[in-house]
Amino acid sequence: MLPRSYRLPLTAILLSATLAACSSTKEDAYVERPADQLLAEADLAMKEDAFKKAAKLYDEVERQHPYSESASKAQLLAAYAHYQDLKYDDAILALDRFIQLHPGSPDIAYAYYMRALSHYEQITDVRRDQRITRLALDSLSEVVRRFPDSQYARDAKLKIDLTNDHLAGKEMEVGRFYLRQQQYTSAIGRFRVVVETYQTTSHVAEALHRLVECYLALGVTDEAKTAAAVLGHNFPGSEWYTDSYALLVDAKLTPERNEKSWLSKAWNSLF
Repeated sequence: MLPRSYRLPLTAILLSATLAACSSTKEDAYVERPADQLLAEADLAMKEDAFKKAAKLYDEVERQHPYSESASKAQLLAAYAHYQDLKYDDAILALDRFIQLHPGSPDIAYAYYMRALSHYEQITDVRRDQRITRLALDSLSEVVRRFPDSQYARDAKLKIDLTNDHLAGKEMEVGRFYLRQQQYTSAIGRFRVVVETYQTTSHVAEALHRLVECYLALGVTDEAKTAAAVLGHNFPGSEWYTDSYALLVDAKLTPERNEKSWLSKAWNSLF
């Protein structure tokens, strides 16, 4: 996705590419050329999915014409080429530089958005370290905070929800591990994070059920009953509530809210 002003007519691209091909047969040779010609040749490389070549040509625009209007345009396009080439770290470096040098650019919102995407596209599965996921969340949140009315903010909000779901999934994975190891206090800590911090994600119902399991295992029946009550109130038809209710029945207990429980406070503020 590129700003519309950055697209060149195909005829201009083909003409400039022909001129460039005639000027030199050595790819890395330094040949001073007009900025428009370099941009057109780079745009043609992008159309051909030659992203590495395109990035070099965009960089060449800035090198040969550092004070021109085309230089800032080329910086952003080079970042986009790196992004398309899946060279996310290179894209982030280029975008950081653009943001630092051109804070008043009309394309500054796009630069922040592309930087956030470059982090977001690197999110891996929940079994891996989530440092990149948190960087993605911070970058996406910055887009929303700085440019709340932009088209980029709308997409960033959707990706923030997915990113939070991913982070909650990581907490659940670790919590389940502790639960299997019968380290109930550590498991509770993880499931509590999901309920308190990631309450809008798809993992909350399971987190509440796992809390019921942990508290029953520890004999903390008031908290187990409260967790089941919160679960039943918010997810009454879910399989997790069915399972939690069955566990309480087996223990001759029923779901009941304890006003002094941290779950009741979370319930009041979050649900």
